[in-house]
Amino acid sequence: MIKIALGQFEIKPGHPDLNTDRMLEMIQTAKQSKADIIVFPEMAIPGYLIGDTWEQNAFLRDCEYYGKKIIAASDTIAVMFGNIAVDWAKKNTDGRVRKYNAFFTAYKRNLIHAPASPYPFIIKTLQPNYRAFDEERHFFSLPKLADELKTDIANLTSPIDLSLNHQTLKVGCLLCEDAWSDDYTFTPLALINKNHDVDLFINISNSPYTLGKNNKRNRVFSSHAKSNNAPFIYVNNIGIQNNGKTIYTFDGSSTVYDANGKIIAMNEPYTNQLNIIEIPLKGETSLPAIKVTEDTDIANIYTALRYGIKNFLQDIHMEKVVIGISGGIDSAVAAALYASILPPENVLLVNMPSIYNSTTTKDLARDLAKNLKCLYTIMPIQDSVDATVKQIKTTPIQNLNNNTTFYLEISSFVTENIQARDRSARVLAGIAASFGGGFTCNANKSETTVGYSTLYGDQSGFLAALADLWKFQIYDLAYYLNQVIYKSEVIPQETIDIVPSAELSNNQCVDEGKGDPIKYPYHDYLFRAFCEHWNRATPEDILTWYKEDLLEEKLSCEKGLIKKYFSTNKEFIDDLERWWNLYSGMAVAKRIQAPPILAISRRAYGFDHREAQNGPYYTAQYRTLKNELLK
Repeated sequence: MIKIALGQFEIKPGHPDLNTDRMLEMIQTAKQSKADIIVFPEMAIPGYLIGDTWEQNAFLRDCEYYGKKIIAASDTIAVMFGNIAVDWAKKNTDGRVRKYNAFFTAYKRNLIHAPASPYPFIIKTLQPNYRAFDEERHFFSLPKLADELKTDIANLTSPIDLSLNHQTLKVGCLLCEDAWSDDYTFTPLALINKNHDVDLFINISNSPYTLGKNNKRNRVFSSHAKSNNAPFIYVNNIGIQNNGKTIYTFDGSSTVYDANGKIIAMNEPYTNQLNIIEIPLKGETSLPAIKVTEDTDIANIYTALRYGIKNFLQDIHMEKVVIGISGGIDSAVAAALYASILPPENVLLVNMPSIYNSTTTKDLARDLAKNLKCLYTIMPIQDSVDATVKQIKTTPIQNLNNNTTFYLEISSFVTENIQARDRSARVLAGIAASFGGGFTCNANKSETTVGYSTLYGDQSGFLAALADLWKFQIYDLAYYLNQVIYKSEVIPQETIDIVPSAELSNNQCVDEGKGDPIKYPYHDYLFRAFCEHWNRATPEDILTWYKEDLLEEKLSCEKGLIKKYFSTNKEFIDDLERWWNLYSGMAVAKRIQAPPILAISRRAYGFDHREAQNGPYYTAQYRTLKNELLK
């Protein structure tokens, strides 16, 4: 048995002083419990998603300074931790100083070398460059070092020999991605195992929460432990890290797998927790397996959202929130979320009716506020909208070159957008400033995908907490909030039942069953194929699947929807092109200016979904398919 402490804690990105203080506290507790080893996450000292702070040499020196404090604390316990490692005598390929994403092991105040390594630390081998990850921009990888030294990478890869008071262990040290090697040309695990009999594998990670990620991780890491006949330890951090456009929650969920691949210990998600456990080595009697719940249900989404919102509010020192509520589902779910985090007197719900808002939705907005016990106000906008329309229509536009004058005409569409901007840029912004808080953006992912929102209007706000949730997830979350969190119908059932509508014209009258142009049961899944599929779908893919009668299967939506919504090939193609043109056209411009989005899915908008304003594009094969279907 080996007694190991899993040091799962909240890493504050860009604050090595705070992180080191927390690590030293945990080291002291682990010493008192007679632990042999304490393990901390990847980049535990500096944080991970800190942008181009990596280009500040003063910050790098500070990380080294705090790393020495951790090494000095390793007098009676082995400390394994992640930090930036700097070779001041060498340069990266960008001409800046050489930096490594490194795994340090300190014992008796000394760093332990891997036998083949030129440095007293393990260098990350596989550097992810997908989603938000951009490690090649800043860090020098082990394959690059092997190439520079003109040696095979296997010669630089070996376990460390950790000689504790009562035994010597060969420990395979892996940094996050090094254990997710299926899509790479080589496997760090195999390289470590090549000429060595490893007693224990330790993976330090800085891995953000993604819906379903832990299920896959448990399968992969369990397989690693079983195939290598060695316990496998995964230590992850908690907290939020924010690259300016996308906010990621880190769930921790640090886990121990025994040599048979069984899960024998797991830290509580989103919890600062020093979990000290005696881990059986090869040939020793194993501990019983523990039950692990699936992480794909709405409960996990709620937990991640609540944790992310709460921590983001704390980070920006915001204690009060203003939410525009319409009586619809999105704003109701947003209100219920924030009301589960903040005191009700710190949440101000604002209903802003125009002549197009029905009595139904106005009553539902009031019922919601009453149920949540939040502050509530009604601030009609029709007079100010009329004043804006009148002012624009009656103010002369002068051409000073030829001394002519003309007046602007305002279409019904422009009038709709004036309403949306009046609500956000005028009312909510003014109320939030007076209330001493910020106002939210309540957009969902379907709206964000195609820009079904008004720039400087309902797309404004300090945080878009729901913008990585599809509409069907919004409904699931509404039921979960009622049934599990509040245990009463705080979100009125009629809000859940009414047709989703912006209520900006008579054409969107909810009492007449009129609403948004988005057919959510189908478009949720179509839009998801555009942005979340690993091999993202284009109109060519969609039309191919449609022609082969495979579309509903490929999108994983309800069967029969295509025939329900589209009676002809032309109707289907027109609909596809409408939304594709928006997704890759105007919606890009809107997303660039959108508030930061709280990430839940495998690809959230923002820095997680990198895009350029290229405009819509249709492949040659798409045009061929389109012509065939329209003949």
